[in-house]
Amino acid sequence: MTTTTSHTPEHTPEHSPGHIPEPLTDPGEPRSGATVTRPARLIHTGSTTEIPIHLLFRADRSDGADSADHPDQAGSEPPDPDALDPAPFVRLRPALPARANKPQPPRPPTTPRVDPDLVERPARVLPGAAGVLAGLCGTAGCAATSWWAGVTPPLAAEALGLTARTGAAGLGPVQWAAYAAAGALALFGFGGLARGGTGRAWVLDLFGRYRGTVRRTGLMWVNPLLLRRRVDVRLRHWRGEPMPAADRGGVALQVAVLVVWRVRDTARATLAVEDHETYLRRCVEAALPRVPVAAPGAGRGAVEAAQDALTRLVAADAEPVGVEVFAVRPVRVEYAPEVAAAMHRRRIAALDAQHRATVLSSVVDSVEDTVTRLTMRGLVELDDHERKVLVKDLTVAFCAGRSETAP
Repeated sequence: MTTTTSHTPEHTPEHSPGHIPEPLTDPGEPRSGATVTRPARLIHTGSTTEIPIHLLFRADRSDGADSADHPDQAGSEPPDPDALDPAPFVRLRPALPARANKPQPPRPPTTPRVDPDLVERPARVLPGAAGVLAGLCGTAGCAATSWWAGVTPPLAAEALGLTARTGAAGLGPVQWAAYAAAGALALFGFGGLARGGTGRAWVLDLFGRYRGTVRRTGLMWVNPLLLRRRVDVRLRHWRGEPMPAADRGGVALQVAVLVVWRVRDTARATLAVEDHETYLRRCVEAALPRVPVAAPGAGRGAVEAAQDALTRLVAADAEPVGVEVFAVRPVRVEYAPEVAAAMHRRRIAALDAQHRATVLSSVVDSVEDTVTRLTMRGLVELDDHERKVLVKDLTVAFCAGRSETAP
């Protein structure tokens, strides 16, 4: 280790402005007259110590360290920078861990969200007899109040078997209060009567809040203050108009589908969406472009695969609004008008090619069978040339015969 200590006062000429440093001789080099130029020191009032550069990149200290690694030992000399191991210098820029291209998981299909508390639950209703009884009691109360006030018409009194009351006080505040109570009871009794039918339900709503669903049948009494919405819960089907779609090759099609569905949750079907039938139609229209529909003339397997895919998509979209979809079946598949003519010609050409291949296979089989029988039975003895001529003549004859008998 070479240490150079300089104590230079401020008035020294070597530190004056514009001073050019003199060449200094490195004590570690042989005195051969070669000089090394060093830049001027920036610290003027302290001692400067030269540290070999290999100590800055020194690895972890080990027990068998060389004495050249300790600057305090006497007689140590700085190693040659050209002979240093370049491995420590690599640690200046540690390699960053390569980012692994992890496959991103597929995003789940987005489904509409509705209020989780909006679930169908049974509403509280009373039998219809309770409403009829309340209505009759209210009517009887009104009749009794009229007789008490002495305002009962004579004909009505005679029909009820009552005698006209003499000295009645007339209609006063008490009589009017009795009229109001009896009339309200009659209105609530008769106004709350409802008739439930099979396959139909009532969704009850009170001031914008869901109060329950009634699926009972027969005569019942429902609070007249509740708003009633009738919902059809029977199994239903809907056949739509031709809608745009495409097959596996991207050819434009016109598809009419038959949807079999029913309302499973009346609360969501009525309150979570404005019109669940319109919503179902929009779901079908959105699912058709995402599923390749089997082209006209496709096999049964392709048709069933397209039907299953359509059913799954539409059922997943309609489930949050309480609609249960059982099947979405394409009942009529046609090519779009812009490609109908071209696809018709293509289909005719394919059928013609298939017919030609069938005829050719039949002719070849017939010729082979004829030549084999003639040869094996010993009827004729043919060499290669004669065999080729016979095969040619038989092929022409069979093809001509098939063409004449073809419809």
